[in-house]
Amino acid sequence: MAHTIDYRIYYEDTDAAGIVYYANYLKFAERARTEWLRKLGFSQMHMMKHDGIGFVVRHCEMDFLAPAKLDDMITIETRLQEVSKVRMKMQQIIKCNKTPLTEINVTLACINEKGKPVRLPQRLLDKCK
Repeated sequence: MAHTIDYRIYYEDTDAAGIVYYANYLKFAERARTEWLRKLGFSQMHMMKHDGIGFVVRHCEMDFLAPAKLDDMITIETRLQEVSKVRMKMQQIIKCNKTPLTEINVTLACINEKGKPVRLPQRLLDKCK
């Protein structure tokens, strides 16, 4: 099942022509993944402070299909595709009025404070099943 979240496109998100700057789609996707985790009951700050872990992007592929523009209301759909002991693969689709704008496939790795791969917390794995 997809987690969805809506965002408004502001002036700061766009270039001089009022079109969303390409790197900002990565920011929108990151925010949506954070909210997905929150919906599951996990705070990234809590996991960093208490579990000593965090997530990093291991791999990312993006297809730009159409531009988002100033004042658009976009929806980001996040779907967990695959989970292993140390990684999560997700698909994120950014849409405006149900029209796909950007498709993102991202692999996240779980790391400790030293940047070394570690297992995802079992309680998170349980929620992802």
